[in-house]
This record gives sequence, C-alpha cells and structure tokens, in this order.
Amino acid sequence: MTEHKRKKRSAGRTARVRQRNRNLLVLLGCLCAVGLLVFLGTRLYGAIRGTDDASQTSLETEDPLAGAPPLDVELLTVNEYSRPGIPLEKVKYVAIHYTANPGSTAIDNRNYFENLKDSHETKASSHFIVGLEGEIVQCIPTAEISYATNERNVDTISIECCHPDETGKFNEATYQSLEELTAYLCNRFGLSVDQVIRHYDVTGKDCPRYYVQNPDAWEQLKTDIEEQMSADNA
Repeated sequence: MTEHKRKKRSAGRTARVRQRNRNLLVLLGCLCAVGLLVFLGTRLYGAIRGTDDASQTSLETEDPLAGAPPLDVELLTVNEYSRPGIPLEKVKYVAIHYTANPGSTAIDNRNYFENLKDSHETKASSHFIVGLEGEIVQCIPTAEISYATNERNVDTISIECCHPDETGKFNEATYQSLEELTAYLCNRFGLSVDQVIRHYDVTGKDCPRYYVQNPDAWEQLKTDIEEQMSADNA
C-alpha cells in the first residue's frame, strides 16, 4: 500500500470518528434538553396544583374566629345549592332569621343545607345556626356569601335560629347565644347595631316570625346586642 493510500484511509477514519463524536454530542444535547423540559414541566405542574389545592383549602376551611363565642365548625361542601364559594367582599349587615322548622336542632338544619347539593330542592344556607341549647354551628366562612337574605347575600352575614314552637320565639339559651354571636360579629366587622337586620327588613318575609310580629321584642333584642357589644369592648 502506498504512502498516499495510507494517509487517505487514515484521514477517512478520522473524519468518521469526528462525525460519530458530533452525533453523540448532538444526541447528548437533545437528551439534556428533554430532561430539562421534563423537569420544568414537573415544577410548573406542581406549582399549578399547589395553587389549586390552596384555593380549594381556602374555600373549605377558615381559621377559628378569634374571640368568638364557642363554635362547632361544620362547613358545608362547596356546591352551587348551598355554598357557592363566592367571596363576600365587605360585610355591611348581620341578618337574623328563624328556621321555620319548630323543634329542629342546629345540626338538623345544617345537614338540610348540606343535602341540597344532592337534592337540588332549592338554594338555601346561612353562615351560622344557633340551636335550642345555645350551640352555634358554623356552616359557611364569613369570607363567603350564603344563600339566605336575597339581594343582601352579597354583603350580609346570616344567622338562622332554632325555636321550640310555631310562634318562632327563641328560648333563653338560643337568645343568649344569638346576642353574643351578633355582638361579636358587629365588633369584628365594625358594624353598629343599626346594621343588625331581620330577613323581613329585606324582603318583607315573616322572618324571624316572633320578632316581626312583636316589634318591641325586636327592639329589645337589638338593645341587648348593643349592651353586649359594649361589654365585649370594655
């Protein structure tokens, strides 16, 4: 083999080695790029999922209301019939209701609201329910609207009250807890007692019945709430 042929063959091998090395570098670069894309995609997906989870958590839970009367927090499942998860931007009123279901308990009424997500019977709920023994059940965070006070849902915290009979008059335990809860909410959101209203004051509905049919009793309740507000601030 002549010297010229040997040099030509050696040059060919060198070119092939260089091409193979270039191909390997290109392949390695592609693999690194794919790995980087997978890593970034995983991080982005995790961030999105984390945001979604945080949003859902904010809908499902709320920090305990500092200084509030004892509460049994039994938040409703987020659903379009009783807890739509719509933000309540600014509280302007506290509305008092009665359940119109004599003898029922606070948890009975809470469960009725919860079951609306399945029955689709109507849209109804309240933030709190005060029971016959003075127990207070929280159904909806105060940062969300409830379906209780019609056009005032957007700026009102609503309280349903249990009652022992058809008159709708609250017993002593219910009355006391309602007074304490309403005073607390007024102080917390900077409301005056004039911003405590009845369902009746919004729609003309006979609710809370006894305190619509007996205006003096309603005025006394507001006086008691105002005194409790002052005592809480002392």
